[in-house]
Amino acid sequence: MTTSSTSTSTSTNTNTAPVSVASSSSAGAAGGSVINVSSLVSQLVAATQDPQQALINNQTAAVTTQISSLGTLKSALSTFQSSLSALDTPSAFDTQMADTSNSSVVTVTATSGAPVGTYSVSVTALAQAQQILSNVVSGNGTTAIGTGTLQLSLGGTNFSVAVNSSDDTLSGIAAAINSADGNPGITATVVQGTDGAHLLLSSTQTGASNTIQVSETDSGGALSALTYPDPDPANAGSDLHYTVEAAAQDANYSIAGVAATSASNTITSAITGVTLTLTGLTTTTTPGSTTTTNTPASVTVSTDSSTIQSNISAFVAAYNTLETSFQSLGGYDASTSTAGPMMGSALLSGITSQVQNALYSVVNTGSTTYNSDGSLSLNSSTLSNALSTNFSAVSELFSGASGVATSLNSTLTEALSSTGSIASKSESLTTEENALTAQTTQLDSQMATLSASLTQQYSALNTLLSSLQTTSSYLTQAFSSLPQVEGTANA
Repeated sequence: MTTSSTSTSTSTNTNTAPVSVASSSSAGAAGGSVINVSSLVSQLVAATQDPQQALINNQTAAVTTQISSLGTLKSALSTFQSSLSALDTPSAFDTQMADTSNSSVVTVTATSGAPVGTYSVSVTALAQAQQILSNVVSGNGTTAIGTGTLQLSLGGTNFSVAVNSSDDTLSGIAAAINSADGNPGITATVVQGTDGAHLLLSSTQTGASNTIQVSETDSGGALSALTYPDPDPANAGSDLHYTVEAAAQDANYSIAGVAATSASNTITSAITGVTLTLTGLTTTTTPGSTTTTNTPASVTVSTDSSTIQSNISAFVAAYNTLETSFQSLGGYDASTSTAGPMMGSALLSGITSQVQNALYSVVNTGSTTYNSDGSLSLNSSTLSNALSTNFSAVSELFSGASGVATSLNSTLTEALSSTGSIASKSESLTTEENALTAQTTQLDSQMATLSASLTQQYSALNTLLSSLQTTSSYLTQAFSSLPQVEGTANA
């Protein structure tokens, strides 16, 4: 029987990850790697890291959801609390509206705190601003008049206008007055007539004290024709240079028979919280007669019940929106088999109970009729009747020391404070989130260390196996070169 030696290669892997081993003949010939170290280490590290990282990721996702839900809850509570500001203090119910019987005589507005009542207003004169028109000035407004300095004043406020050769015409002087620094409200206009040009000076400020004065400081120079009133003592009481087109005067009026004057037609100090704007006279003179008739206008200040009703309606809508948020966060949707992100949360249950107790402990009629979804309903007709018949009781219900809005605002302020339950829970969740982030960082570091260690071990093993493959290849070639031995087997 003739025998010959043959080369075989077997590989046994006791690890869960596959080991790639080259054949002895090819490895020996090439003298290359036996194990794919990079692939093997990557698979072993992943097998160790993935389950742990998956657990961390799941916990992080849960914490992130809780943080997001907490933000939603905080936002819902803050939005609801903002609706309470129109109801949680007695002054919130101190809203007034005002009306007038004759808007052509007087208009009126009222702010919070204005005394409710009806007031008779008589107007015998309106405040007006002064307007004076100069005598004709030679030329058409473009002829040179002369240079110098004009000193103008309005109600005691003075300013100067220097007139030089560039603006010594009537048009130039008017433009200089209008653009002068410190001008308190004198408007100059050149008016052209059949007789020539005139300078019209108009005040923007009403009142008897706001009169216009013009003087020239060059002692009787060319600009003296524009002065007002006439500076010559011999002409005292006369206005030789101007005609008064409108006199500066105060408004004369009376409220409830109390006479008063005002430099302005807008009066804010007569009745606290009430602004009167005088627009016309209540006195009329019979044609062909000197008889004057006074027909006072009536100004009425009343409680603005419509605004209060609107604020209460907004409160009900805001509460129902908050209740919907509670249900969304902590309820269970049977139709989709979906639980809210805060279902079972002690924090949500506690806040929900506090809000509901603050409401129902005040509004407890003994009725057994409730909305099944926990929402509120508003009967506008009943509310309107309550506001008209017992306004103070409605105010007390919401804004009293133990009122609905007052109690709710106190509850929400505590819950939303920096030391409240929401802030405490938020801090706890943030700490947990940071710890999970640290775990991920630590795991990454551990896996980097493991990867380096395995790479070192399997690289050394690879070197050994490569050496063995080379030795095996050498022995195989050596044995194959020996002479064959033939033998005869005995039968």
